[in-house]
Amino acid sequence: MYTSKISGLGSYVPENVVTNDDLSKIMDTNDAWIQERTGIKERRHIKKGDGNSTSTMGVKAAEIALERANLTTDDIDLIIFATLSPDMYFPGGGVRVQEMMNMRTIPALDVRNQCSGFVYAISVADQFIKTGMYKNVLVIGSENHSGGLDMTTRGRGVSVIFGDGAGAAVLTRSEKEGKGVLSTHLHSEGAHAKELSLEGPSTAHWVPEIIADNPKENIPYYPYMNGQFVFKNAVVRFSEVINEGLQANNLTSQDIDMLIPHQANLRISQFVQKQFKLSDDQVYNNIQKYGNTTAASIPIALTEAWEEGKIKDGDLLVLAAFGSGFTWGSAIIRW
Repeated sequence: MYTSKISGLGSYVPENVVTNDDLSKIMDTNDAWIQERTGIKERRHIKKGDGNSTSTMGVKAAEIALERANLTTDDIDLIIFATLSPDMYFPGGGVRVQEMMNMRTIPALDVRNQCSGFVYAISVADQFIKTGMYKNVLVIGSENHSGGLDMTTRGRGVSVIFGDGAGAAVLTRSEKEGKGVLSTHLHSEGAHAKELSLEGPSTAHWVPEIIADNPKENIPYYPYMNGQFVFKNAVVRFSEVINEGLQANNLTSQDIDMLIPHQANLRISQFVQKQFKLSDDQVYNNIQKYGNTTAASIPIALTEAWEEGKIKDGDLLVLAAFGSGFTWGSAIIRW
C-alpha cells in the first residue's frame, strides 16, 4: 500500500475584522467576558457584497495549496469539501469548487461532520490514496458562520465564538514508509446530537432575514449549544482520541512535536495541553485571531504553523477535533 503526504497548504480569511469591542456595541457583552471564557479577541466576518461565500473562500485557499504543491487542477483526482455552512442546501460545496476552478469531471465529496469535518476528510482522502485509487486529493474546510448567527444579546453565548474562513490541503501519494499520514481515528456519539445543533436553514437566506420575517423567541434557525456539557465531553474525547492515535503507532506524548487542535475554545486547548504536558511551543492556537471556524479551523492553523516555520521535516504532528454530532477524531502525521 501507498502512504499519503500533505504536499501543499493554503488558507484564506475575509478582510473584515470584528473585535470583541465591536460586538459589545450590538449586544450585552464585553472584551473581558469573551476572553475569559473563550480566549477570543477577534474574528473575521464576511461583509455582504465582498464576493465571499463558503465556496469562494474554499477556492482561494485551494489555489494557494495547489501552487505550493506544484500541481495544477488537472492533477487533482478527488475533491473533499468539509463544511456545515454550504452556499445552499444542495448541491454541496465540492461541485461548486469544481466549477469555479474549471476542473475536469472528477468526483466531489462533501463531508458534514462540523468541527471534526477536516479530520474526517483527511481520513477519507488518506484511505483513497493508500489503496491506490487516487494520487492527489484536494481537501477543503470552509465556513461562513456570520450570516447564520443571532447577533443580539439573546444569542451572545454562541455568536461571540464563531468566525468565517477557509483552509485547504493537498494530499499526495507517496511510497516513503513511516512518513505522511500514519493513522487516523474517528468516532461519533449521536446520543448527544442536540446538545450542539442547528435545525435550519441555508446561508442564502439565513438567520437575520428569517428573524426579521418571524420575530419570536426560540427560533430554530440559529445555533444552540449546551456549552458546559460540550466542554466536559470535549476535554475527555480530545484526550482519548489523541492517546488512541499515539498508541496505534507505539508513540507517547513525549514524541509530539506539534499538536494542532480544533480551535473551539482556548480553554479546551489549554486543558488538553496540560494533560499531555506539552509546552506552548508544542501546541498551535490561533483562535484568538479567528474565533471558531469549525471545519476550517485546523487547516487554517496548520497552514499558519507551517508558514511560521513551526513544522519541520520529520516532526510528529497530531491533529485532533471534537464537535457537533458529537463527532471527534485524530490524525497522526510524520511530516
